[in-house]
This record gives sequence, C-alpha cells and structure tokens, in this order.
Amino acid sequence: MSGPEPKKLALLRILQILERHSDADHPLTQEDILRLLESEYGIIIERKAVGRNLSLLREAGFDIESTRSGCWLASRKFDDTELHMLIDSVLGSKHIPAGQSRDLIERLCSMSNRYFRRHVKNIHMVNEWDKTENKNLFYNISVIDDAIDAGRMVEYDYNKYGVDKKLHKSSFQRVTPYQLILHNQRYYLMGYSSYWEHMIYHRLDRITGIRVSDRTAVPIRSVKGFENGIDYSRLTTAMPYMYADEPERVTFYADESAVDQIVDWFGRGVTFTREGGRLIASVRSSPKAMLYWAVQYADCTEIIAPEHIRSQVQAFLEVAAKKYRKDSGQQSNQ
Repeated sequence: MSGPEPKKLALLRILQILERHSDADHPLTQEDILRLLESEYGIIIERKAVGRNLSLLREAGFDIESTRSGCWLASRKFDDTELHMLIDSVLGSKHIPAGQSRDLIERLCSMSNRYFRRHVKNIHMVNEWDKTENKNLFYNISVIDDAIDAGRMVEYDYNKYGVDKKLHKSSFQRVTPYQLILHNQRYYLMGYSSYWEHMIYHRLDRITGIRVSDRTAVPIRSVKGFENGIDYSRLTTAMPYMYADEPERVTFYADESAVDQIVDWFGRGVTFTREGGRLIASVRSSPKAMLYWAVQYADCTEIIAPEHIRSQVQAFLEVAAKKYRKDSGQQSNQ
C-alpha cells in the first residue's frame, strides 16, 4: 500500500476484498471488511457504510450471500472446478511455452480467492512438462488474426528441430491464412499455399518471423475442395493427423476391442457393418494420415480398400519387420 486511498473507492475495494478473501467456508464479518479496508487500502469508514456498500453491490447484480457468520461472494465468472480444468488445459498444452503457461495460470488463479491457490500445485511444476521453446505463440496468433481481418497473406519461416534439439529454418512460406485449429494438443495454421497450390497445416510453435504480407488473400471458395467453405466436421474426423491431401473412403477390418478407439479418432461418422462374422469399419480419411493410423493400430485392424493404402501399409510394416528381426539386429552389431 503506497498510501491511504479516498473513501469514495470503498465500494470497489469492498468488492475486491470479497473476491480475494471470501467464500462459503470463509465468510467475512463487517468488522473483517473494515479491518481489511484499512490494512490493505488505508480506507477508514464507519461500519454502517460497509452495510450500505454491500447493499449497493447486491443491487448492481453481485451475488453476495450472508449469514450470522458473515457474508461472501457466492458466484464468480468461473467456479473453482472450471478454473482447475482451465489450468490443467494450459499445463497440458504443449504449444504454450513454460513461462507463458505460468503467467496464464497465475492470472487464472487470481479469478478466485486466496484459498484456491493452496490447491493449485501444478504451477510449480510447469517447467517439468514437455513444452515448446518458441515464445512467439501468442504473437503469431495476433498477426494471423490481423491478416485474416485484413484479407492479406502472411509470410514466415517454418522451422524443424535438429539433433541439437533447437529449431532451425526449414523453408520460407507465404500463405493465405484461413483458420487456427487446435488438434492433438497442437495449434495449427490452416492456410493455402499459392506456390504448392494446396492447403497446408503448419504448427504455430514452428513458425518464426511472421508478418502480414502486402499480397491479397486467396478466397477460400476458390480453393479446390473448399468451394462450400470449411467443413469443420471433416477437419476433426477425417484427419487423425494434420495432412492436407484429399480424404478418401477407407474400409478396414477391426477387432471389437478397437471400436472405442475408432470412434474416438474418427467420430460418429464412422459406419460399422459385418461380413462373415468380421467387423468392417468405413471412414473418410486423409490417405497419408490413414497410413500412420493403420500402422499404429496394426494389431487390431486391417485395411481392405483402397488398394494403394493397403499396399503402403504392407510395405511400411515389411520394412519395420526387417529392422526388428533378431538376426538382422545381430548382423548390424557385427
């Protein structure tokens, strides 16, 4: 406290005291409020003034409850359970750097009272989580939003990690930004590359040096496959991994034990049929994404069609099998 504040601020300070110090388990008496007003803000008022200010706050719509034990702020913008969920989301988001995660968690904590912070342990562990080192995430979002609003392209360097575990420039990109997509705990920029003439999905944490270009954006409806705009259900269910190739209808045998995972990945648009006692699943998916998905679940699925995806999966698995054969490992060590 730098010095006593004028009494006209008492109404605002009483609200802040209720936000910071009260809940149903920690009600404040009027004497408590008077004491906190003086100790935290240097404001000295009569006890009757506290009652008048509490009434004004209730008239203004603030949910202040009271009993013989005192009064408290009964509802807030977010309850503690919601704040815990938001904090866990920030902590688990790999695309948010550790420092920015810590700052966001601090601000989320400030939206509850001082007792809530005692239950938040994760803020001290944020450096132990696998986080991006690119600190430009929120700046990248801001620039992309500006470009979309202005109808302009964006230009940036796209980076990849080297063996030194640091980002290195891989390519220069100039794209029309359309949408930011959160997928598999990663932020992606969905945009159209005029050079490659197809849609791209670039991770925001791999983008550096971004700026708004003076070139006019390419309208989304002029892009092949997007004549009707963006189909968000297709983005979330047809692309288990973010590849830009055209989705195809893919059918595959599936064990009963895999049904939960199939619906989890592809949504409720998946169809199931039976043939000779075997379960068959049908989905629309990016062929490239389907290759890696099928390999991941090779123990419980088998691609039926199209043939080119089945052949790619077979070739992929044959190469992998050679690397893991016991005699191959022995030969490589000789």
